[in-house]
Amino acid sequence: MNAPSPALQIETAAEAENLVRHLLAAMDALVATVEEETALVRAGKLREAAALETTKNELTRLYVADAAQVKANRPVLLRDVPDLLALLRERHDTFHALLQINLTVLATAHAVSEGLIRGAAAEVARKAAPQTYGMSGRTNVPPRGAAQPVSVSRTL
Repeated sequence: MNAPSPALQIETAAEAENLVRHLLAAMDALVATVEEETALVRAGKLREAAALETTKNELTRLYVADAAQVKANRPVLLRDVPDLLALLRERHDTFHALLQINLTVLATAHAVSEGLIRGAAAEVARKAAPQTYGMSGRTNVPPRGAAQPVSVSRTL
């Protein structure tokens, strides 16, 4: 799926329809990819979700290029294909809602993983601290500077 040229000025109804349909196709493919990513992240399959990054980036590039074309040719599109433009607005609203869900799922996964890393680091620091009693008869709490570093691989 190739994006129309950035300098393309729409002059006919057929060109207008082609542009809007191309944007709708790019949006549909992007929606399917985002939905798949959301489902994979929810299922904890982060490697598979990360594998979608290249596809998602390419589809996003197409979407942005087509959206810029639509914006640049809006008067012609309103005149020649108002029904398709209305459909495009509806799909865009649905797409926006889907992106909000996707961002929420990704933020939740990020927060959970950060909590796991912090918990693991705290456990390593607790185990590395000497298990002795202080003058008050209570166990000594290790100073914050005594924490052991934790190595994390950012590769999924």
